[in-house]
Amino acid sequence: MEFDSMQLPDCLTANHHELQQPINTLQEKWKLLPAFLKVKGLVKQHIDSFNYFINTEIKKIMKANQLVTSDTDPQFYLRYLNISVGKPDVEESFNVTKAIAPHECRLRDMTYSAPIVVDIEYSRGNQRVIRKGLPIGRMPIMLRSANCILSGKSDSEMAKFNECPLDPGGYFVVRGSEKVFLIQEQLSKNRMIVDVTRKGGVECSVTSSTHERKSRTNVMIRGGKYYLKHNSFSDEIPIVCVFKGMGIISDQEIIQLVGSEDIILAAFAPSLEECASIKVFTQMQALEYLGSKIRVSRNWGRPRPRNDEAYDVLTNVVLAHVPVHNHSFRMKSIYLALMVRRVILAQKEKGGIDDRDYYGNKRLELAGELLSLLFEDLFKKFNSELKRIADHTIPRQRATQFDIVRHMRQDQITNGLVNAISSGNWSVKRFKMDRAGVTQVLSRLSYISILGHMTRIASQFEKTRKVSGPRSLQPSQWGMLCPSDTPEGEACGLVKNLALMTHITTDQEEKPIHRLSFNLGVEDVQYLSGEELCSPSVYLVFLNGNMLGVIQDHEHFIYMFKVMRRAGRISEFISIYPNHHQRCVFIASDGGRVCRPYVVVKDSIPQVTNKHIRMLSDGKLEFQSFLKLGLVEYLDVNEENDSNIALYESDINPATTHLEIEPFTILGVCAGLVPYPHHNQSPRNTYQCAMGKQAMGIIAYNQLNRIDTILYSLVYPQIPMVRTKTIDIINFDKLPAGQNTSVAVMSYSGYDIEDALIMNRASLDRGYGRCIVYKKQVCSLKRYANQTFDRILGPSYDSKTAKPIWKHAVLDQDGICSPGERVLNRQVLVNKSVPLVTQTLQQTQGRGASPPSYKDTPMSFKGSTDAYLERVLITSNSEESYLIKVLLRFTRRPELGDKFSSRHGQKGVCGMIFGQEDMPFNDLGICPDIIMNPHGFPSRMTVGKLIELIAGKAGVLKGKFHYGTAFGGDRVVDISADLIKHGFNYAGKDYLTSGITGEPLTAYIFFGPVFYQKLKHMVLDKMHARSKGPRAVLTRQPTEGRSRDGGLRLGEMERDCLIGYGASMLLLERLMISSDIFEVDVCDGCGLLGYSGWCNFCKSSGHISSLKIPYACKLLFQELQSMNIVPRLSLTDTIG
Repeated sequence: MEFDSMQLPDCLTANHHELQQPINTLQEKWKLLPAFLKVKGLVKQHIDSFNYFINTEIKKIMKANQLVTSDTDPQFYLRYLNISVGKPDVEESFNVTKAIAPHECRLRDMTYSAPIVVDIEYSRGNQRVIRKGLPIGRMPIMLRSANCILSGKSDSEMAKFNECPLDPGGYFVVRGSEKVFLIQEQLSKNRMIVDVTRKGGVECSVTSSTHERKSRTNVMIRGGKYYLKHNSFSDEIPIVCVFKGMGIISDQEIIQLVGSEDIILAAFAPSLEECASIKVFTQMQALEYLGSKIRVSRNWGRPRPRNDEAYDVLTNVVLAHVPVHNHSFRMKSIYLALMVRRVILAQKEKGGIDDRDYYGNKRLELAGELLSLLFEDLFKKFNSELKRIADHTIPRQRATQFDIVRHMRQDQITNGLVNAISSGNWSVKRFKMDRAGVTQVLSRLSYISILGHMTRIASQFEKTRKVSGPRSLQPSQWGMLCPSDTPEGEACGLVKNLALMTHITTDQEEKPIHRLSFNLGVEDVQYLSGEELCSPSVYLVFLNGNMLGVIQDHEHFIYMFKVMRRAGRISEFISIYPNHHQRCVFIASDGGRVCRPYVVVKDSIPQVTNKHIRMLSDGKLEFQSFLKLGLVEYLDVNEENDSNIALYESDINPATTHLEIEPFTILGVCAGLVPYPHHNQSPRNTYQCAMGKQAMGIIAYNQLNRIDTILYSLVYPQIPMVRTKTIDIINFDKLPAGQNTSVAVMSYSGYDIEDALIMNRASLDRGYGRCIVYKKQVCSLKRYANQTFDRILGPSYDSKTAKPIWKHAVLDQDGICSPGERVLNRQVLVNKSVPLVTQTLQQTQGRGASPPSYKDTPMSFKGSTDAYLERVLITSNSEESYLIKVLLRFTRRPELGDKFSSRHGQKGVCGMIFGQEDMPFNDLGICPDIIMNPHGFPSRMTVGKLIELIAGKAGVLKGKFHYGTAFGGDRVVDISADLIKHGFNYAGKDYLTSGITGEPLTAYIFFGPVFYQKLKHMVLDKMHARSKGPRAVLTRQPTEGRSRDGGLRLGEMERDCLIGYGASMLLLERLMISSDIFEVDVCDGCGLLGYSGWCNFCKSSGHISSLKIPYACKLLFQELQSMNIVPRLSLTDTIG
């Protein structure tokens, strides 16, 4: 596609020369970013991955397992011809289905899923039958994916489905709850990693991963000799024996493959000698030797010869990803030789050791890959079940012919997928994979917490180990992962978040790359001898960890490959990079690599010019066009290392290959909200990333239609006065979480120490910080096997007043609470009763039949403050049981102890609320909403907050939003000039008058608007005290925790303090009398516990004494007796 002046409108051709110039302003280039996000979106990596799975991967899985045969009948077969996933629907009654929207699934506690249908060909008797569109299970559908009804819908169409157009999608609705897959970080598969062992040796490991199996192969050194270590073998195998088992018998050939340099010869010689010493010279001897070391015979049938077993392991298990064609081990032996060579070279020079934490060695697993693993396992189980049924049923003589279709059950695959997603437990027995916490319930605290959850990466590393390596910020994570967004505490650095422009690749087809490489001059490895492979004049070429061949002019090869990629002949996500230390060229097209787009620079000129940006703004170009024209390209971490990237246009020099689109994109979604983050101390930005997810705001446009377990909503949210470009891009200004607050920075009253805030009561009366909390309560009505069912009764009436009793005051005539009512603690919401007998059949008809007896189990409201009934939903779920959901509304205004925070990690609780008459005011009569203590600034060094205040103040006076984007934003000099222009102090200070004395304050006060967030931690939810209350059944001590109305524990350390003070009676009261005091009878004679004035051991009641001990002590004595340990109490008389 060419551009010339004929295509451009007159307004753009006016200054043709100017348009041809490279970009020299920062204002224009960032427009590529919203264009990128329009194509890719913030959660596009999840959606791309899922689309790839249901369109491509699922068909590959079917092809790999397409034939089912029977051992008992050679005539029987079942072949899968095609598999596809339909559109989401729900079966309302028998064989009546209708399309369903995700919102209905949320409300009705159902799974948003679509049928998986197959076309099959099978034999029925002597007939060959073809059936099409046969369902075998249901696949949960990711929202906004290709099969979802929301994909490609406009905003108005989304509103018809009750969905928010700003909701990013990328999650599943399973049994009514929203589940999101955490991105899983793992080491690359099929790649050699040379590492130092715990004992200080060097080993080269490869984790092979194919559809059939996953296995790990190690080449290690012990005592100067090289060994192969693998789970299939009980012992380490001398490496030369493995080569001989692969058919390379001559020592010379082995040496040629490993390398004939002197260093390698010297290091490898002892291994050759060892092989000769154990008398292994031929391939058969080697296979016999390997067979003797195999752990267990993996065949349960007849025992196979050892050498066949060994041959099988070498072919399919050791280095499983390297193919063996026609019994030729050529590729595998070259690969193994290279592993040995790398270990030898790494011993000699430590530069050969790989960094496991380097991000180019990592792959990210998304929902698609994880689901494909699970589906493959379930599909194999489904087929083996069909085979078992066929083997079992065909031999029997039957009246009708055996039809396999009747035995195809849908529930096996459906339940397997639904249970895994809803529990988050991923267990695939074949791969010994057993992971917990793969999925989590989507955090709906605020819009930002949703986006933050969708871009979160979980590492497979144990949280308890205090190792700094995996936790530290790697240079290779630049631009790929957010440097600020990670939790504090034990998960610090292990849980990470994607940066703004990161994309995660999906698998690409390898065959076109094979063809292209050979056409560009790669010599096939099959036709080369070892000498040529180790020659210093050539570079080895690898594709996804497998060797393709060698290339002589590697620079030309890489250049041509990139030309083809920029021309769109191959996928834009394929990367190519040289490793000069290992003399290799690596091509990667596998899924799970992180990459991001950069502007291409040729001859010190960026290829994107102002002309292209204007056309982008006018809608004539989109982001995909920039890729097709070769103006922008994706680089992954490895290819970045082979590039020279300029951060700004001014940094471009003759060696520059790429230009950064926009520096602030190295931050993620949460860190992008902070204005002027480059002026803050780094941990403050990290704290804000955690707190931004807890800020109350609006979660979605459809929040009033939702019935969530808990939903926080700010009544009057505002757009921040100081914005960032990230805020515009992610639409945070449409769903904000916080309010612009007038802040005076001064010490006032002494109630503001340790970050506490003084608040203005008049501001609170006007709605500042007011929020609404919605909570739901659910009740279901079931039918039981013996024809009984749960029922709802109307309210009970008071006999005197003929009105409903107080507990039933909010109930309607149908026994369900009515919307709009005010409900108090312990009032009934649904007057439900359940039958006492649900298992056995009762005689309910005929003579002597008694109606089933019921027990009242009402659903009551329990809360510290009264609530209002917002909405009642009566519906049914997929299990045909009635479902009643009650939504309760609480309106809360800020009170002492509620938590607030600015966008700079400056959190504080409300310390005191003063009336407006006691607050200071400026010459315009403006009173602050919040007074903040100035001691919060010096040690925190949050200069960004100071700049935000004066930028906000200038914005209010000028009537515009200021920008505080990272590494840019409006300059303080310009902001100060605006303040001066409007008659204010350039530093944002004001002349305040005391509201108490009416005198001017003795200093100028820093005063202006700052965006404050109200956090979900409110004192009403934390407050807890109790006097008498419930006790644990076993120990008879008060229960634990606020939710169970538990006691306040006096722990060991508090006990030690009381001992130090010598307060023995206080100790007695706290630890026994107020806890679990218990009166026991003790026999003076034997020292054992008696019962009711009688000692069972002495068979007498003569020497029984009564004393008070803790119940836990009595329990301990009895448990010791159960283990044949007899504790005896010796009693002495106390003189009273």
